[in-house]
Amino acid sequence: MKPSIARTPLFAAIAMATAVTSPAVVAQSDETSFALEEVVVTARRRSESLQDVPIAVTALSGDALKLRGAADITELAQSVPSVTLEPSRATNSTLTAFIRGVGQQDPLAGYEQGVGLYLDDVFLARPQAAVLDIYDVERIEVLRGPQGTLYGRNTVGGAIKYVTRRLSDELSGSLKGTYGSYDQIDLVGTVSVPLGDSFRVGGSVASFQRDGYGENKTTGDDQYDKDIFAYRLSAEWLPTDNILVRFSYDDTQDDSSAVAGYRPFAGAVSGAPVLNDIYDTTAGASDNISTAGINGNNEVQAEGWMLGVDWNLGDHWTFRSITADREDYTESVIDFDSLAVDDFDAPVIYDNDQFSQEFQLLFNSDKMNLVTGFYYIDAEASNDFDVVLGQLGRAAYGSELTAYTGGQVDTESWSVFADLTWNFTDKLSVAVGGRYTEDKRSADVFRGSYLGAGGSPFFGNDDAFLLAVTSDYEAERTFYDFSPRINVSYLWTDDITVYGGYSQGFKAGMFDPRGANLVTPAVEQGVDPEQLDSYEIGFKSVYWDGRAITNIAVFYSEYTDMQVPGSVGIDTNGDGINDDFVGTLTNAGEAEISGIEIEGNFLFTENFSMQVAASFLDADIKEWIVNDVDVSDQREIQNTPEEMAYIGFTYNTMAMNGELTLNANWSYKGDITQFEAPAPILDQDAYDMINASVVWVSGSETWLLGIHGKNLTDEEIKTAGYCFGSGGCPSTLGLEDNTSIFYAPPLTVSATVEYRF
Repeated sequence: MKPSIARTPLFAAIAMATAVTSPAVVAQSDETSFALEEVVVTARRRSESLQDVPIAVTALSGDALKLRGAADITELAQSVPSVTLEPSRATNSTLTAFIRGVGQQDPLAGYEQGVGLYLDDVFLARPQAAVLDIYDVERIEVLRGPQGTLYGRNTVGGAIKYVTRRLSDELSGSLKGTYGSYDQIDLVGTVSVPLGDSFRVGGSVASFQRDGYGENKTTGDDQYDKDIFAYRLSAEWLPTDNILVRFSYDDTQDDSSAVAGYRPFAGAVSGAPVLNDIYDTTAGASDNISTAGINGNNEVQAEGWMLGVDWNLGDHWTFRSITADREDYTESVIDFDSLAVDDFDAPVIYDNDQFSQEFQLLFNSDKMNLVTGFYYIDAEASNDFDVVLGQLGRAAYGSELTAYTGGQVDTESWSVFADLTWNFTDKLSVAVGGRYTEDKRSADVFRGSYLGAGGSPFFGNDDAFLLAVTSDYEAERTFYDFSPRINVSYLWTDDITVYGGYSQGFKAGMFDPRGANLVTPAVEQGVDPEQLDSYEIGFKSVYWDGRAITNIAVFYSEYTDMQVPGSVGIDTNGDGINDDFVGTLTNAGEAEISGIEIEGNFLFTENFSMQVAASFLDADIKEWIVNDVDVSDQREIQNTPEEMAYIGFTYNTMAMNGELTLNANWSYKGDITQFEAPAPILDQDAYDMINASVVWVSGSETWLLGIHGKNLTDEEIKTAGYCFGSGGCPSTLGLEDNTSIFYAPPLTVSATVEYRF
C-alpha cells in the first residue's frame, strides 16, 4: 500500500502558492519505490508545480483536516508559521486574526481587518461569524504577507481562503456524526446530485452542539457551550464546454450562550470570591435589567450568496466574474465585570452588510502569464451598545448610569490590479504587479450619557434622562493608494528553487465608531492609512530521492502608521472616578517585523512520515508618539509570539480490510501579549499542546471511524481578556476591579463515524 500524502497535514502546509491542489497519490522516483508527490497548484491562476511557485502560503487539504479532527479555522494556528487565530473576547464566532504581526483584534464597525478572510473567493469584510466551522471543505489556505495583485481585496497582512468542495458529476454524499467530551454532538450531511450532463445541485447541513466547559453560577447557563446550525446550497451549470456558472448560498445561526471571562480578583465592592474553575463565571448581565433591550439575548446570524462565472475564451484567455452579497446580525451580552451585579454590563448589536463584484481576465502561455482584474465593494457596518455602570450610577445619581454609543461606518472601494510573470528562460522568471485603490469611508457617530434603569432610548428605555451628549458627528474621507509587487525566481537545479521579492500592503484610514468628538475633536479626522513594505527571500528544495521537502522563507517588514484601537475610562465630572469611556484609535508611528519560517515533510518509510513547521519572529515597535513623548519601549506587537514550532508524526498501515492512520502532533507557542500595552495578568506565557488521532477508512472508502484527542495535557491557555481594573490595566471602569480572562478549550476527546455513498 502506498501512503496518501493528502492525509499528512503539513505536506500541504509547505505550499507556497495562493491556491493548492492536494495530492492524492505518491509519485515514484528512479531509485526508490516511494516518494513525495509533486503537487500541482493554481497559485497564479494557472497550473504549475507547487515547488516552482514563489509565493508564501500554507495550505491544508480537507482530508488532512478531517484526519486531525479540526473543528474550526482557529486550529490552523497550531501548525501554520507566524499565525494567531482566536475567537474575539466575549464571543463564540467573531475572529481575531494576526499574520506576521499584522491584524486587528477589535470587531467594531469600520475597523477593517489586517488579515483578509475569503469564503470561496468572496472577501468577508467583517469578523462577526468568521470563526468558520470546518465541514464540506476542499482546502484552507493561509497566505502570509501583503496580498492584492492577484485577486480580491487588498490586505496588508495576509489572507485566509476557505474553499468548499466542488459538486460531483455522480450522485454522492456523506453522513457524519461525532460524539465527544461535554456531550459534544455534531451532525453533518452532504449530497451532490447531477441533473443531466450539464447541471448539478448539492448542499450541506450541519449541527454543532456541545455543553459548556464551565457553568454560569448565577444564571445556571453553560459557559463556553456551542449551539450552531448551518447549511450551504450550491448549483453548477456548464452551458458549454468553455463556461462554468456556479451559485452558492450559505446560512449560519449561532445561539450559543454568552461568554463571560474568568475573574482573577475578588469583587472590590461586592466581595464576590475568585472561583476555583477558570471556565466558570458568576456573570449576571443576561438576566439584569441592563440588557433588557435585547432580552439578554446572545445570537449571531450570517448569510450570503455568490455567483461565479468562468469563461474559457480560447487557448490562452480566461474571463472570471465573482458577484456576492453578504450580511450578518449580532445581538450579544457583554458582562465586563463577570459578576451578578450590574457594575459594568453592555448589550451590543452589530449589523453588517456588503456587496462585492470582481472581474478577472487571465492570459497564460509558455512565455508570459498575466492576471488583470477589477474589484468593487460597498459595505455598511454599524454597532450600537450601552455601557451600563449600575453601581456607580446608583452611588452618584441614585439611578443606573448608561453611556450609549451608536456608530455606522460605510466603505465604498474600487481597485484595479495586474500581475505579469515573464519567463526569460526555463530557469529565470520575473513577476511584476501593482494595484491602484480608491477607498471612501463615511462615519456617523452619536454618543450620549443617560440615567435610568434599563439603559438608553435606543435599547427601549424611553424614560431615560439625557445627561450629556459626548459625541455627535458625521465625517468622510477618501484614500488613494498604489501598491507594487516584484518577484524574481530562479530554478537553481531541478529540485531547488530560490526566490526573492518585495511587496507593499495598504489599508485605508478609518474612523473610530466610539469616538467622542466633543471631548477630542480630532476624532472627526479619523486616522491615516497603514502601509507595510515587505521583503522576502525563499528557498524551496526536494531531496532524499524525493522523500523530503524543506522550504524556508526569510522576511523583513517595515510597518508604518499601524491603526491600534482601544478604549479607556474617563472622569467627566472631576470626582476622581471614571464614569465614561472614550475610544483611543491611534496611528502608531513605525514597527519593524522580521523572521524566518521553516516548513518540511519527511517520508521515512512507505508508511511513516514527519511534518514540521516553525517560525522565529523579531517584532519591535520603533516609534509611538503620545503627547510628544515616544512610548515605543512600553508597547508590544499584539498577538504575535516570537517563537512557534510544530512536529507531527503520521503512520499508515493496513488493518481490518482498510487503512489505519495514526497521527500525533506537538505544537509550541512563545509568550503572547494580548494588547499593545503589556498586562501580565492577561498575557499568555509560552505553552505546549499535544493532540492525537486514530482514523480508520474502509477499503472501499465507504466508512470512516475516528478518535481524536486535543490538548491532551489540559493546558490552561489565555486567548483574550478585558482589563479595566488592577493588574497593569491602562485605566479603570466600574467599581469591582474589572479584569477578566478568556480561555481556550480544555482537554477533549471525540469519536466520529462517517458513511459515504
